Amino acid sequence: MTRKIIIDTDPGIDDAVALTASLFDPRLEVLAVTATAGTVTAEQATSNVCAIVSMLDPPRYPRIGKAIPPETASAIDDLFLNGRCGLGDLSVGETQRQHLPSSEKVIAELVRKYPGEITLVCLGPLSNVARLYRRDPAAINLLDKIVISGGAVNVAGNASCVAEFNLFFDPAAASEVFASPTTKSLLPLDVTGEVQFGVELLEQLPSAETRAGELLHQMMPFAFRTAHQRLGRELIPLIDAATIAAVVEPELFQWTEMAGKVETQGLLTRGMSVFDQRLRPEWQANMEVALSADIEAVKGLVCRSLRYAGQKS
Repeated sequence: MTRKIIIDTDPGIDDAVALTASLFDPRLEVLAVTATAGTVTAEQATSNVCAIVSMLDPPRYPRIGKAIPPETASAIDDLFLNGRCGLGDLSVGETQRQHLPSSEKVIAELVRKYPGEITLVCLGPLSNVARLYRRDPAAINLLDKIVISGGAVNVAGNASCVAEFNLFFDPAAASEVFASPTTKSLLPLDVTGEVQFGVELLEQLPSAETRAGELLHQMMPFAFRTAHQRLGRELIPLIDAATIAAVVEPELFQWTEMAGKVETQGLLTRGMSVFDQRLRPEWQANMEVALSADIEAVKGLVCRSLRYAGQKS
């Protein structure tokens, strides 16, 4: 039985890898890919989603939602790790965006069409979800669950000392979504940051003769080169691909019920995910959090998913 999902994404390289794995996975029915600002601007995010889906040409074509610039968000330049357009050496042209519906509208329409059946997988900032919750709170309650790539429980952040990028970019939105009554699963850096790959991953990618391989081979060498030159790192984490792995095979992850909130005001802690880990917690648990996983099994799943995408493209 396939799982119906919507992927909400701010396509940088990691997101594109996750989309490649998802769009060909027979266990997933990707109903829509909705763009959100984050790694790239709202306009670029929409163009990147269109470019990725068009290039992959998956067997089931998803609906596409247009990103709307968030009202209050941090100004973050993440392009030095992802390239001018956000997708490494891939050149992305302008997209005719005016005829696309907004991401929140696409999500609202689909959850009403399939009430209680859809998993919303958030690979970027939570701006779209919060906007939907404000304008149409009934719609968000029609989701089966929300799977969120974001936050950090017991490890350092990657946007600040304490904040993970997706929550730091739009902490007000993240705070609203954390507090919403929907069922939530959180994939923080504690586990996704451990799903790291070395340059040998390039040898495991599908052939560049395939559509999936062509896309991946235009992005991944850039990712490894930039990580080495800019950060001095030989390994890169595929955070969003790990999040998709948790949707496909959640049993590879160890889940803990926790009570989490997002700091929206702190001068030093803006965007920090805060969890009540006292012996006697006073906050009520509001999500399940993956704090560990069988990392080698997750990495194997990611590689198999990408190879399968190559076989089907």
